[in-house]
Amino acid sequence: MGNGDTRVRGLAARAGGWSARHRWAAVGIWVLFVVLAMGLGSAAGRVDVKDSDQLKGETHTAAKIIEDAGIDEPASETVLIQARNGDTKATDAEFRAAVTAVVDAVEGTGKVTGVTSPYDTNTISKDGRSALVQFDMRGESDTAGERVEPVLKAVEGVQKEHGSLRIEEIGGASMMKTFDDAFGDDFQKAEYSAVPVALGILLIAFGALVAALLPVLLAVTAIMATMGLMGIVSHVMPMSDTANSVMLLVGLAVGVDYCLFYLRREREEREAGRDAQTALRVAAATSGRAIIVSGVTVCVAMAGMLFTGLAEFEAMGLASLMVVAVAMVGSVTVLPALLSLLGERVEKGRIPFLRRRRRSGGNGESRFWTAVLKGVLAKPVVSVVVAAGALLAIAAPAVGMKTQNLTLDQEFGDSLPIVQTYNRVNEAFPGGTEPAEVIVRANDINAPEVTNALAAFKKEAVASGASRGPVEIKLHDAQNVAYVYVPLIGGSDLDKAGENLDKLRDEVRPATLGKVDGVEAPITGQVAGSKDFNDQLAGAVIPVFAFVVVFAFALMLLSFRSLTIAITSIVLNLLSVGAAYGILVGVFQHGWGASLVGAEGVGAIITWLPLFLFVILFGLSMDYHVFVVSRIREARLRGRTTNEAIQHGVVTTAGVVTSAAVIMVAVFAIFGTLSMQSMKQMGVGLAAAVLIDATIIRGVLLPAVMALLGERNWYLPKWLHRLPDLTHDEAPEAVVRPAVRNDEGERLGV
Repeated sequence: MGNGDTRVRGLAARAGGWSARHRWAAVGIWVLFVVLAMGLGSAAGRVDVKDSDQLKGETHTAAKIIEDAGIDEPASETVLIQARNGDTKATDAEFRAAVTAVVDAVEGTGKVTGVTSPYDTNTISKDGRSALVQFDMRGESDTAGERVEPVLKAVEGVQKEHGSLRIEEIGGASMMKTFDDAFGDDFQKAEYSAVPVALGILLIAFGALVAALLPVLLAVTAIMATMGLMGIVSHVMPMSDTANSVMLLVGLAVGVDYCLFYLRREREEREAGRDAQTALRVAAATSGRAIIVSGVTVCVAMAGMLFTGLAEFEAMGLASLMVVAVAMVGSVTVLPALLSLLGERVEKGRIPFLRRRRRSGGNGESRFWTAVLKGVLAKPVVSVVVAAGALLAIAAPAVGMKTQNLTLDQEFGDSLPIVQTYNRVNEAFPGGTEPAEVIVRANDINAPEVTNALAAFKKEAVASGASRGPVEIKLHDAQNVAYVYVPLIGGSDLDKAGENLDKLRDEVRPATLGKVDGVEAPITGQVAGSKDFNDQLAGAVIPVFAFVVVFAFALMLLSFRSLTIAITSIVLNLLSVGAAYGILVGVFQHGWGASLVGAEGVGAIITWLPLFLFVILFGLSMDYHVFVVSRIREARLRGRTTNEAIQHGVVTTAGVVTSAAVIMVAVFAIFGTLSMQSMKQMGVGLAAAVLIDATIIRGVLLPAVMALLGERNWYLPKWLHRLPDLTHDEAPEAVVRPAVRNDEGERLGV
């Protein structure tokens, strides 16, 4: 077979070949697609997930009642007035004077309405040392943070005049402003810094500006196109800011990875002496095919989030699925066209101190991984025992994982004064900062039986021990809706507060409001939302896990026509995910090394993270697995022994896998530096898992397991031979080797 005659088949090979022959058409179609997607998406606008669609259960019912009634609840604010010593009480003249001063000051701003004195509402703590002045911000609650500054300054002025008392404001508007000031640009900066970090690592990997820019260009254009598509799709399935951020993370990771795989293979073939056309055809048939297998697997994993029934998860899953699909299509179409157009110019912009390391013989083998593989293949049993044992030990803490929605003090620590205020209010008035909200809807909210039931509920909520009060009732007569605010005993202790929520739902409500025909009374609020979210997520775990694992198994089976490869792929990925869980629990729940990432005192894992990590990691880890196993399979097809194929496949892919992993770890680690503990947990979990996956799993455990299995790696039962053949012919060798056969003389399905 001549240098220019490479027999290939498969979708990736055909797409790459067409693009290389019709370079300007391929580039033009891609640019047109990106521009059209962005234009149509911008024109359509993005529809975001409504509060009423966030959850199912009572939280959903309550939000739906509020939405149907057209009630726009204002942002509520509270001023805590607290004695700094044990002698001063709320009944003292000085304390009363401070309360009057606060009421006058906030009313004087003209920004508030419904100011109430603690002496009228009985919002005085049990020990008599603390009291609450409560009011609402005028205007829409979503923008209240922009108008609360004068009110905060007015409260600060009263504080200066009463030094013996602690006078502090907290509420939806003040928290919104505080967090925007402290962390508003935090997340955005992390997103923007991810691209320069990826570019910097690619410059080191390639040593040339043009080669480094190509993966970033592909990833960025894929992200831009997906943003437009999200706007169009959101009219069918609403999206969100969180989904947009996750899409950016995933898009950058896979977009750079796919391009990196393709570009490195094309350069490797050219270094081996092949002409530009042949090098592109080989890259299309090998790396291009691995990209499609990996991309489809990642898409399937992301689709698992659609089975949760949670609107936020469904948005994240669909957005991630779309960006992976777009990046995959771009990698096997426009990338070959660009490489064909650039030719040797892909080496332009050489970095002076980053001379490309010439590989001996042009085989692209890594000296470090060659040394590691020599030891692994010499003692595969020891390697499996040590590597698997280490991963199981790392994963062990995950058995005791505790998940919950993080409270304000867990999410941000004590770094902000407002968090300390939150803790003080909760200590003096358990549950006062985030009370349970009973949304009562009746045919006539002022009917005697309804009024009596509301009074009975108010009384029984305290008598049952679920609340110490005060229980506040706010009527919306025109809509026949009433809000009942019940501070739950337990406050920021969500476990204890959750027990008291159950008392309200299972005991107090049926005995009072539940006895009145035609009355709906779903209970919502932070504690209720956390519980409903946990319950729904728990019900989604098994379907999502089963869907992702079964479909990933089927794709690997069809792509490699090996039952063994499919099984080992799933097991190794589960080990990787388990190790990531163990690290998360160890650091954020038990506090081992928590100070290194600024995570002291969290004590729990954010509820949505385990399932999110499973889906994302199971998808992303397939990038490396498919790429490495494809190279091993390719070498085996060419006639090498299994051990030789393993050695060749791992060491020749080590450079690109390492570069891709470093980029992913660096990008995810940026999110691990954010102030919000939930984002920190996500970043640390993703970074740790990718690092483990690219080193212990792909560099040690995979080759050791494959060495132990030997020819059984390529086992496919005869009854499965009827499965569709999604493999491809990689035959770029100048010398055609005989067909590879097993000990029984049968041609291997590799």
